[in-house]
Amino acid sequence: MLPTPSPRARPRPAPALPAALTLILPLLLALLGPAAAREIVDAAGRRVTIPERIERVLAAGPPASVLLYTLAPAKLIGWVRAPHADERPYLAPETWDLPTTGRLTGRGNTANVEAVLALKPDLIVDVGSTGPTYASLADRVQEQTGIPYLLLDGRFAKIPETYRSFGAVLGEETRGAELAAYSERVLAEVADRVGPLPPEKRPRVYYGRGPKGLETGLAGSINTEILDAAGGRNVAEAAGRGGLVTVSPEQVLAWDPDVILTLDAPFRASLATDPLWSGLRAVKAGRVYQAPRLPFGWFDAPPGINRLIGLRWLAGLLHPDLFPQPIEAETRTFYRLFYHVDLAPDQVAALLSGAGR
Repeated sequence: MLPTPSPRARPRPAPALPAALTLILPLLLALLGPAAAREIVDAAGRRVTIPERIERVLAAGPPASVLLYTLAPAKLIGWVRAPHADERPYLAPETWDLPTTGRLTGRGNTANVEAVLALKPDLIVDVGSTGPTYASLADRVQEQTGIPYLLLDGRFAKIPETYRSFGAVLGEETRGAELAAYSERVLAEVADRVGPLPPEKRPRVYYGRGPKGLETGLAGSINTEILDAAGGRNVAEAAGRGGLVTVSPEQVLAWDPDVILTLDAPFRASLATDPLWSGLRAVKAGRVYQAPRLPFGWFDAPPGINRLIGLRWLAGLLHPDLFPQPIEAETRTFYRLFYHVDLAPDQVAALLSGAGR
């Protein structure tokens, strides 16, 4: 038989909360909000725990820098490379003097762990390849710094999806959806018009990088990705698949392209008098064009979302009958929406100098 508990052993009822605390407690809980972190899966399939609220973001490379600037410039804590004097007028003034952070990935990476930690980012983001090499780099930097590191898909066709997913990460869903919708419209409009073209209606194009124009991108190169989308054919695809390569002048002569594209003004100016190039059909026909590059390259450099306006420009350049609308109006719209600047007529003219329109 169990003993009867004494009065002292009986539990006392819990004291009632003061009336004021009873009223305040629900409000305090509401203010605390949801958990301080959330887990997401990035484009490489990595599970990454990120803060619930993100205010400071470090771009690991140039494409990420452009993406972040267009989506949420107030959260960009620095430029991978400081804007040059001629680039600044095409960017929001409040971003001109942001710190130079260097790059964590790609060619010529210059950032280091100490520099990253000193900037105190809430998040590191990279846009481009999501293959094992870049996933491994992201894991290593995340482990060394303790800062979450996201990889986003940099393929041109994935731009709308990337805007929506990254907008959700940053709490910028409305802005992300707006930029995604514009991207979808441009991609669909160009695809609808050039998609049915047979190969013989697609000009053969050589893309010449560097002061001598002898660096180019092979089939599958992200640097020449928009050529096919714009209704052209990359002559360098005949040399196989890969990234950027250096070719010989003899190889370019053998390809004899219909159109030559470059980013380099001195190279473009030299072609007409250079005996190595002057005999090419593109040079003789005057079909050598310099892709606009301010504040970011329209065709490349970097191979990021900046190529959206380049797609519209290049499709109109190669197929003016399919795109009779002036590129100037679309340029102003794009720069206002993506780059946060209203272009003056002289700025538009400067951008398109040498671009064939």
